[in-house]
Amino acid sequence: MRLVFAGTPDFSVPALRACLDSGAQVVAAYTQPDRPAGRGRQLAASPVKQAALAAGVPVEQPETLRDKSARERLAAYAPDLIVVVAYGLILPKSVLALPRLGCWNVHASLLPRWRGAAPIQRAILAGDAETGVDLMQMEAGLDTGPVLLEARTPIAADDTGGTLHDRLAALGAQALADGLARVLRGETLTPTPQSDDGVEYAHKLDKAEARLDWNDSAAALARKVRAFDPWPVAEGTLDGERVRLWSAFALDARVDARPGDIVAASADGIDVATGDGVLRIRELQRDGGRRISARDWLNARRERAPR
Repeated sequence: MRLVFAGTPDFSVPALRACLDSGAQVVAAYTQPDRPAGRGRQLAASPVKQAALAAGVPVEQPETLRDKSARERLAAYAPDLIVVVAYGLILPKSVLALPRLGCWNVHASLLPRWRGAAPIQRAILAGDAETGVDLMQMEAGLDTGPVLLEARTPIAADDTGGTLHDRLAALGAQALADGLARVLRGETLTPTPQSDDGVEYAHKLDKAEARLDWNDSAAALARKVRAFDPWPVAEGTLDGERVRLWSAFALDARVDARPGDIVAASADGIDVATGDGVLRIRELQRDGGRRISARDWLNARRERAPR
């Protein structure tokens, strides 16, 4: 089986490796063009490009697949299957129809909940107890295709956007490996149409969302801190100072204080009144500083140092 892989970020790399290990012939890897990155804003190759080149797989980086010449070049690879994992470009109908097995997508949610760009963070923000990955047969709609395989995982109380990202990347690679193995054995995967009920869209993250409003509940604020780790990182004003919050959790407590007021401070954390409950901050970052513990922040502010 001739396979073309299309993906870009770190999330896609385990799936690419699953394709390489499957026994299929990965004839090309499609990924986004090199983009400026880092403080020097130098052009950098995507994680998928780096992994593909290391494996000796030809790399293609078209700006779009709507261009006729780009589609003709893809067709020249004569793929039996195209696997798409967080590629970042829309596949037009002519591309979707190109392989005899169509196009598969590994999506990091339990569809139809959280179709779209940021399903991992949206699941945490919503307080979902469970998420997972779907191996989906792609069609023209946004994540609307029938599901071929599904794998589930609980969302732990301490899961962050980063930890859940890594777990779902591995889970998606496992589901993809299973699907490829079954097809290579001659099986036909049965597509299950998505339900019309329970559709939610995981809109792309905006840095403005990471600003904390202390009038929100402690539970909602804690979910924001978790969901926006490692990007864009929750931020708020603490005792007049703008800080980024890396670790925090809601306390089952009620206090008579204005939202945003520090009501207690010790080596265990900094307790902040919210619109409903108390948020305990354990790790934070000052402007221009590094990530530090609540104890270190307090030690730097003698007036609030623990006694």
